Amino acid sequence: MEDFNGDTFVAFIDISGFKELMRKRQKAEDILDKFYTTGYDVVDQQQNENYPKVDGIFISDCGILFVRQTISEEKKFEALLKIIKEINRKMLVEDVVLTTSIAYGYFCYEDRIEFQRIKKNLIYGAAYVTAYLDSDDGNSKIQPGQCRIVKRNLPNEIKTAIGNHNSCILKMVGILQKDNEHYYYYWMLEDPSEIEEFERKYYDACNSKYLAILNTLKGNADTRRMASNNS
Repeated sequence: MEDFNGDTFVAFIDISGFKELMRKRQKAEDILDKFYTTGYDVVDQQQNENYPKVDGIFISDCGILFVRQTISEEKKFEALLKIIKEINRKMLVEDVVLTTSIAYGYFCYEDRIEFQRIKKNLIYGAAYVTAYLDSDDGNSKIQPGQCRIVKRNLPNEIKTAIGNHNSCILKMVGILQKDNEHYYYYWMLEDPSEIEEFERKYYDACNSKYLAILNTLKGNADTRRMASNNS
C-alpha cells in the first residue's frame, strides 16, 4: 500500500463484543476470517467504481479506513460512507455487529523498511487518534451497530452538504438528541423518513436488556420478603 500524508477522513471499525467472543476460540477465529475477507473484498471491489480510492488496514478485531485522493471533501466522505455501509451489511449477514467512528484531520501512513520476521507500518495523526478514542469513549460509549462522525474539525463543506441532503448517501446522516458532538450515519436504512422509527425501536431494544436483567433479579429473589424487611 502506498504511503499517505495529509488531511482526510479516517474511520475506525471495531467488532462489537469481541472480547467475549475470544472465550470461544474457534468462533473468534471464524469471525476474524469473515471480517478480514469482507474488508478486503469490499475495498478491492470499489477500486473499479467511479469513487475515490479508500484504503483499509485490518488487524485484530478492528479496521482502519482512509481516503487518499485529493478531490472534493464531499466526494471523499461519500466514498468512505459507501464502504462502511457495505462492510456493515455484509457482516450483519454473518450475525456480526460492528461499531464505526469517523474523524477528519491529519493522517499519516508509512510502509517502513522490513526485515526477516519483522513488518513495520507507521500509522499516526490527529484523525486516527480522534476516531480511535471516540470508539472507546467511556463517557459517551458508541453502541453496537452505530456509525458516528465526530463533528470537531469536520470541514464546513461536509456540514453544509449534510444539512442540504445533496446525495443519496448523505441524506442518511443525521443527529441524535442530547448528542451535540456527533453526526450519525444510518447505513442500515434506505430513507431518512425511517430514522425516527428506527431510533425508537433501537432505544426499546437497549432498554429491554435492562428490563430482562431486572426481571431475572426479581425472579430469583424473594421481593415480597425484601419489601417487608424494608418497611
